[in-house]
Amino acid sequence: MRPLSLLLATLFVPVALVAQGPSVGDAAPEWRLTVAGKDGVESRPLSLSSLRGKTVVMAFFPKARTSGCTIQMKTYRDRHQELFGDDVELIAISRDTPEELASWARDEQFPFRFASDVDGVAGGAYHTLMEGRPYEARVLFVIDPSGKVSHVMRPFREIDPTSYDELKEAVARAGAATR
Repeated sequence: MRPLSLLLATLFVPVALVAQGPSVGDAAPEWRLTVAGKDGVESRPLSLSSLRGKTVVMAFFPKARTSGCTIQMKTYRDRHQELFGDDVELIAISRDTPEELASWARDEQFPFRFASDVDGVAGGAYHTLMEGRPYEARVLFVIDPSGKVSHVMRPFREIDPTSYDELKEAVARAGAATR
């Protein structure tokens, strides 16, 4: 391959393929973030370790109120009981401010919480930061009740209905693995 062709091929490799982040079976990296929901910004930060004992779905996404992210979050809202039930904690994570996330959650009546990763701390630990851009990539992690990564969807394909079927199965497996 000629040098210019090699350079161009390297430029077009998706960031997600270069930085894989935690894999299935790994301990989920800890984070502590400000969270918000339809009732506003919570006064105390949330840590992943405080959710130990529950199945946790961490849905990293690029930007509140954008088309793909709205499709994804509305699907989570509209199918919340089917996908997550009562025992699963869905945390949607982006680099938006807590106030932006609370406003969006209130406007759309999202029944789950958002975590504000303004500084990219969680994104750095999970390798979801888009290089050269102030956004998270659309990546989803299912964490089992023992705190281990049990499923990764990199990227999460928000407009593909089979992505939600895969997510539902992964959530069920994560919960069943510890029963």
